[in-house]
Amino acid sequence: MELLKEEDGVLKVGDEAPEFIGIAQSGVSISLTQYRGKRVILYFYPKDNTPGCTLEACNLRDNHALLLDKGFVVIGVSADNENSHQAFISRFKLPFPLIADTDKKIINLYGVWGPKKFMGRTFDGINRTTFVISKTGIIEAVIEKVKNADHAQQILSELNIKK
Repeated sequence: MELLKEEDGVLKVGDEAPEFIGIAQSGVSISLTQYRGKRVILYFYPKDNTPGCTLEACNLRDNHALLLDKGFVVIGVSADNENSHQAFISRFKLPFPLIADTDKKIINLYGVWGPKKFMGRTFDGINRTTFVISKTGIIEAVIEKVKNADHAQQILSELNIKK
């Protein structure tokens, strides 16, 4: 899949991560502020229960204990609703929250909504992107070419953290 994203206005390493408040699958409100003092892996993905998104989520699930041990919390975001997220979490036993950003406020705030090209067709959607946010709210890494099957290791490698 080819990304057709404009580079103007895109968040980058060293920027302050935009504050957000979203509703997780359980109906509970989640904000970036509540995770101050922890490193946050904020990953945006197109759709629950699709092959690439499932592979990515399951890789983060399988490496969740390692990521916690390294001081990270994981939060997923897509435009799917709470019910879809609940089913996705239940089906794949995901140990981290998924924000239901149905109005795309957080998705747009982080600049991950835009044109994509897939199988010769161009359409707007979520460009799979992961932001790693420091304990103080600064973006430490932006990963746009996500390796779904090895995403946890990709994140650690990007930050020069050994397994």
